[in-house]
Amino acid sequence: MSTLEQNLKKELQQIKKQGLWREIKALRFVTPVMAIDRVGRKYLVFSSNNYLGLTHAPEVIAAVKAATEFGTGSTGSRLTTGCHFEANTLEKAVAKFKHTESALLFNTGYMTNLGVIYGLLKQNDVVFSDELNHASIIDGCRISKAVVKVYKHSDMRDLERLLENHHVLGQSYIITDGVFSMDGDIANLPELVKLAKKYSACLYVDDAHAVGVIGEDGSGTAAYYGLEGQVDLQVGTLSKALGSEGGYVAGKKVFIDYLINKSRPFIFSTALSPGSIAAANAALILLANNPKRYLNKLQSNTKLMRKLLADNGVKVIAGETPIIPIIMGEAKLAARFAHRLQEEGILVSAIRPPTVRIGLSRIRLTITAAHSEEEIRFTAAKIATIWQELKEGSDK
Repeated sequence: MSTLEQNLKKELQQIKKQGLWREIKALRFVTPVMAIDRVGRKYLVFSSNNYLGLTHAPEVIAAVKAATEFGTGSTGSRLTTGCHFEANTLEKAVAKFKHTESALLFNTGYMTNLGVIYGLLKQNDVVFSDELNHASIIDGCRISKAVVKVYKHSDMRDLERLLENHHVLGQSYIITDGVFSMDGDIANLPELVKLAKKYSACLYVDDAHAVGVIGEDGSGTAAYYGLEGQVDLQVGTLSKALGSEGGYVAGKKVFIDYLINKSRPFIFSTALSPGSIAAANAALILLANNPKRYLNKLQSNTKLMRKLLADNGVKVIAGETPIIPIIMGEAKLAARFAHRLQEEGILVSAIRPPTVRIGLSRIRLTITAAHSEEEIRFTAAKIATIWQELKEGSDK
């Protein structure tokens, strides 16, 4: 065994000791909320971001099947090989849905943040980034040549202090999640808009967990606050509420034209497959044509789960989005909780460092519009029972 292999083995052993070991589950989803493993055991899933259940919508599945007429892959980047007509159709639909002039597709939501931040920001620019922003934003900032200033989570006073005290030679950017992926809270967009205008900053919002979740039309954070047209750049994903794969950025045409010519992750990536584009197009049509049908069910399911957990003494972070964190504290305890639920046929996410800070490990529930009331009540009861068991055990 080489020295490198020995060192990696030691590090993996340490990861196991700390309760941070991660494994990939081999699953097949048979419904939006039910999966089976290789031996056929069924699991009720409360860990996916399939907020509207559109992965299994008949219209979406039919669109994917029809798209196979054009092949299974795009075979090259859009700038060398071109792309399916439907990609342009989807970009126009996304721009309209997000109330912007234009939009551009990327291969994943993660790649979108890297591609936009890395593509736009220059050496003399300064990013003012929320401390709880998604890893893809953090990584995009790291690989850019810009100066990065991190402000305390949703602390507008701290943000203004940084804006006021830092001399910017280039362009200022304020970057934030719309809905924060681990806590489920919503960014203070009205104040962010004011500060962006006051300090001539470009406002950039990642709406990955907001589209299909908040806003009257389901279009995200700007619509939630009635501030459509007030955000310079909105990025998002096709792989959560829109039931497909890929990401996008929406904004003024000049931004999009620049990124087509300057964003290396866009330029050098093979384009999305016909099936992925067709699925996202079909899902977006369903959401845009009848947002209340989906959002009302999602909101009622979310309220029910939050109420049931609170009534049973389970401490959750307050909020209104379908991301419901149950803070456990220690990583090993979160892992035990998730394992106990899995034994009961329920899959949840045990979120541990480095995704969250040490001491803030948690169970992260995600509710969808596809969950039934019976499934929510069943899961809430199991969570309450295990919560009490583990609480009593830790008190001894």
